[in-house]
Amino acid sequence: MAHARGFLIAGNWKMNGQSSDGLSLARAVAAGGKGRKADLLICPPATLTKAAADAVAGSGVAVGGQDCHPAASGAHTGDISAAMLADAGCRYVILGHSERRADHAEDDAAVQGKTAAAHAAGLIAIVCVGETEAQRDAGETLSVISTQLRGSIPAAATPENTVVAYEPVWAIGTGRTAIPEQAQEVHAHIRSELAQSFGGSGLQNARILYGGSMKPGNAPDLLCQEDVDGGLIGGASLKAEDFLAIADAADALM
Repeated sequence: MAHARGFLIAGNWKMNGQSSDGLSLARAVAAGGKGRKADLLICPPATLTKAAADAVAGSGVAVGGQDCHPAASGAHTGDISAAMLADAGCRYVILGHSERRADHAEDDAAVQGKTAAAHAAGLIAIVCVGETEAQRDAGETLSVISTQLRGSIPAAATPENTVVAYEPVWAIGTGRTAIPEQAQEVHAHIRSELAQSFGGSGLQNARILYGGSMKPGNAPDLLCQEDVDGGLIGGASLKAEDFLAIADAADALM
């Protein structure tokens, strides 16, 4: 079956990778990424973005950052601007990841400011949303997602510069995964929200990734859902063979 929007398989390396193992991983992904139908993206730690971009050059694999500051420059010790990421060779940036929201108390307004900054720098923002286990158990999943989307995505966003990643917080790093039907229900809801934000193009063109412990074993069942347009991969992105196996599953559906 063809997937009209095309798949994006994005690897979030989180705080993993130094020059030796990180660049070896980037090169392995680049070697296996040539000629792919799906779009591949790796998001290494900030210390490796430039070197990783050089390592994957010409392979079709893109590089992204894991966060950016809402300001273009200034007295913000330890922070990185979207323009700096672009200068290092990044095309994407992950924003509003649940770990940033929890560890750094980022709220929707902060994520929206960073997303606007990413757009201004010419980057594609991957905006993350997702509910906690307590919120799911309370039946609040869809309302939580709606609130996060409306608060985190700028009014001027488009399907061309914004990707949404649904990452159920209870499934990140736990080995638990939303069953395909659960993922599809939330992805369909996100698409309906984006249709209101982006207009008709959002309904047809916006890409929505699943980000809760996708791995080679469950990727085919998740990716065949109508509104799942790829994955934001955590642990499985740290092994080239696992990451590329997920890409294989995406290619098989295109």
